[in-house]
Amino acid sequence: MVLAVAAMLGATALVPACQKAGGGDQSANGAALAASGEPVPLDRLSVAPLVRRVSPAVVNIAVAHPSPYAQNPLLRDPFFRRFMGVPDNAVKPRLSAGSGVIIDAGRGLVLTNNHVVGEGSAIIVMLQDKRQFQAEVIGISPGTDLAVLRIPAERLTAAPLAAADTSEVGDYVVAIGNPFGLGQTVTAGIVSALGRGLTPESGMGLIQTDAPINPGNSGGPLINMRGEVIGINTAILAPGSEGNIGIGFAVPASVVRSVLRQADRAI
Repeated sequence: MVLAVAAMLGATALVPACQKAGGGDQSANGAALAASGEPVPLDRLSVAPLVRRVSPAVVNIAVAHPSPYAQNPLLRDPFFRRFMGVPDNAVKPRLSAGSGVIIDAGRGLVLTNNHVVGEGSAIIVMLQDKRQFQAEVIGISPGTDLAVLRIPAERLTAAPLAAADTSEVGDYVVAIGNPFGLGQTVTAGIVSALGRGLTPESGMGLIQTDAPINPGNSGGPLINMRGEVIGINTAILAPGSEGNIGIGFAVPASVVRSVLRQADRAI
């Protein structure tokens, strides 16, 4: 899914990781090099440990949107469809794909974008382990483009939400999502700017990132190097196309917390 000004996106990152080479603790060596001010060799940088920890909390979301033609009882008959020049597939539900992140494992709460859910007649959440569940919409917030879903699942892994908006421009970040319906995909980048608004009247300060984000990443998490969700990828600036040009936006954690508090009252 993508917003015009904006196609849902995500951010990315590089982080020191432990790799064995020659018998030493490469993670410790890398940390010592970093502390000394010496450049850390590229073969000692990896987001793999971070991704292993957080990716089980990231989900793919498939949404069925009813066709407006299906509301006309006449068009259920193939004869009338041919007579009125309506193709058979026009009455079938339109399918779209997005991303989400499990934010409360005990209650099965999943956070995503409102525009991903839309007016969907059926919402299916697929976990990393391939289990699928039909989701219930707990609450939506069109103004912040957020939605809270609930799935009847056990043995879930949740991603921690950052306690405050402490990100700085230049921080490395990671985005995990479902671009173009391909399945879970990881990208990396930095925080490019803070407090951005998609429109002059927008009062919500978004996180801008240069991570490669594409349609389908909408609703996925933007993660810092501590493995915390600092934002929910919501849009990309893509003038004249739906492709990524390195300008994406995420709803910050402080706004997410506010929406979750409202959703709590609805549960």
